[in-house]
Amino acid sequence: MTVIVVAACPVGLRGHLTRWLLEIAPGVFVGNISARVRHLMWQRVTDMVKTGRAIMVHKADNEQGLDFQVHSHEWIPVDREGIHLMLRPSADHRTTHTPTGWSNASKRRRYGTGRPRSQPD
Repeated sequence: MTVIVVAACPVGLRGHLTRWLLEIAPGVFVGNISARVRHLMWQRVTDMVKTGRAIMVHKADNEQGLDFQVHSHEWIPVDREGIHLMLRPSADHRTTHTPTGWSNASKRRRYGTGRPRSQPD
């Protein structure tokens, strides 16, 4: 089983993919093709996608039972101890500064400078 997902691609590429695969949703193609056809199709996809993105997932003989390739995608495939995962880089993670020390609420509570507590009657 092979799944190819394309986004922002030319109409000609979608037409080419429908020769071998079924389009089950806009830009999502599914089918059962040989490894040779899959390899040639992926070459065609990477040539024709231009400024768009493409992801291909296919059956493989490994522990996960699948393998994938990406083209012009912001998520990066990584290998963690033999398992393939997708790393999603976060722009917030690179720019956010994690504050150190105590929070303002914790400081007020610790030093008693917060709002006065209500006294029970």
